[in-house]
Amino acid sequence: MSNQGTTLEKLQLLETLCRQGYASDLVERTLDKIIAHEIANAQKESTELHAELQEFEAQYKISSQDFYQRFRQGEMGDDVDFVEWSAFYQMWLSVQQGLEILR
Repeated sequence: MSNQGTTLEKLQLLETLCRQGYASDLVERTLDKIIAHEIANAQKESTELHAELQEFEAQYKISSQDFYQRFRQGEMGDDVDFVEWSAFYQMWLSVQQGLEILR
């Protein structure tokens, strides 16, 4: 069994208990700490990715959002820099989505 499956099963157990009225200060504090930790990690990763994106934006004089839209439409070519920029932007978007969920 994978760790992810185990984690999901554990979370589902806690959800079931909570829905049945179970309350625990320890569980509540622990979950708050886990979420805060995940937010901090995601914010750090977002900052690091944003710095990478800014380097590309300065070099090519275009925002990452505009670049990505044009890249996906096939207007930018397949230069190694563009593939890398696209990957960084996709990772940044993914981190932003995660932060939205966590907040």
